[in-house]
Amino acid sequence: MNILVLNGSPRVTGGTAAMVSAFVGAAREAGHDVNVIEIATKNIHGCLACEYCHTSGNGSCVQRDDMDEIYPLWDAAEMIVVASPIYYGSFSGQMHCLIHRTYAGGIPEQCRKMALFLCSGAHGVYSNAEGIYHGYLQGYFGVEDLGVYEGTTSECKSPKMALRLRNLAFSLG
Repeated sequence: MNILVLNGSPRVTGGTAAMVSAFVGAAREAGHDVNVIEIATKNIHGCLACEYCHTSGNGSCVQRDDMDEIYPLWDAAEMIVVASPIYYGSFSGQMHCLIHRTYAGGIPEQCRKMALFLCSGAHGVYSNAEGIYHGYLQGYFGVEDLGVYEGTTSECKSPKMALRLRNLAFSLG
């Protein structure tokens, strides 16, 4: 399976990174092709709402930045993992920019499955990010939801979470 992991955290040793690492290691071990996009290291501008993509752009964004390398991976992915820390009740700003820019291309062509990884400093702060995921990503795309995996930083870095994410990776077939 071709898997795209979108890591929206700028912290390379944080809880989100630990979740991504556990899943990606197991997915590769299980024989899947995995591309990880470290969004915080990319030059991705916010959507301009210019509608170029849906008029004369024919699905192409007017902006030339690092989204140009992500769009082909987005369309080729059979599974997409959205991984983000919770900032002010939702995804990181970097993740929001990427999500908004996917408007240009629309629904990923090959995607059939999605999962959501969320990390935060407290419990009970995930509902906004889950709403975006279920309402505007997984739900809107009409793809299978493989689950929402969430926890505090210590929970996300725990062997228990690593095992859950390894099991997810090996369950993909």
